[in-house]
Amino acid sequence: MAAKIIDGKQIASKIKNELKNEVDQLKLKGIFPGLAVVIVGNNPASRVYVNAKKKACEEIGIYSEEYALPEETTQQELLDLVRTLNKKKEVHGILVQLPLPKHLNEEEVINTINPNKDVDAFHPVNVGRIILGNPVFLPCTPAGVMELIKQSGFDVEGKECVVVGRSNIVGKPQSILLLEQHGTVTICHSRTRNLKDVCRRADILVVAVGKPHIITGDMIKPGAVVIDVGVNRLENKKLAGDVDFDSAVEVAGAITPVPGGVGPMTIAMLMKNTVKAAQQ
Repeated sequence: MAAKIIDGKQIASKIKNELKNEVDQLKLKGIFPGLAVVIVGNNPASRVYVNAKKKACEEIGIYSEEYALPEETTQQELLDLVRTLNKKKEVHGILVQLPLPKHLNEEEVINTINPNKDVDAFHPVNVGRIILGNPVFLPCTPAGVMELIKQSGFDVEGKECVVVGRSNIVGKPQSILLLEQHGTVTICHSRTRNLKDVCRRADILVVAVGKPHIITGDMIKPGAVVIDVGVNRLENKKLAGDVDFDSAVEVAGAITPVPGGVGPMTIAMLMKNTVKAAQQ
């Protein structure tokens, strides 16, 4: 019995439709949600993401500004731009597309964004709020994962949840959000012993390491929910997830595809945070 495919595009589209109504309501009150996106250099993957974010803004009716800066932009120039956007009334959300070129300090840039405009939820103040259980914004990818689990009719409470990956962007916040929903959470990483055994305990398995096909069907508990956050470009130019879909789909109860799983949800959640920033 092959797994149910969790359709991220369809769920994201539903969320965007709901947001469009909220934006229309805000506009009646004279509030026009605005997002500023800053991209430095010419990373092709970043350009794809930025274009997708702009397109989503158009669909929902969010005003967006793009600042495409050259590769050789200095730290000071970038910080000055962020400070200008912090003060700009039309901009409710600021997003600096990562990764930045090597000579720039990402941490300092993130720390300069006004936490109330930090729609990526990377600022230490927002990270602290998430850990304490009273978030203003949720980080977009982990929040998208939670929404996929929920919309597919699965309850996290009391379940064994395994997160493979411990990045600040996905792995760590993902584990906190699962914990908030009363899951029992194990975080795995490159030093984890017996990764296969740990993964096989999971009722809900979230994989975010950026290594193609690191998780195979024999590492999955029969009937588990498998959420694949990884997006890897193979040598044949095809996109692949961190999970080997063909072997996993035969074992899992439900699984997200790559592409078309988590990706669209990340963008939908960014839109949600931008609308929330405008409401505040």
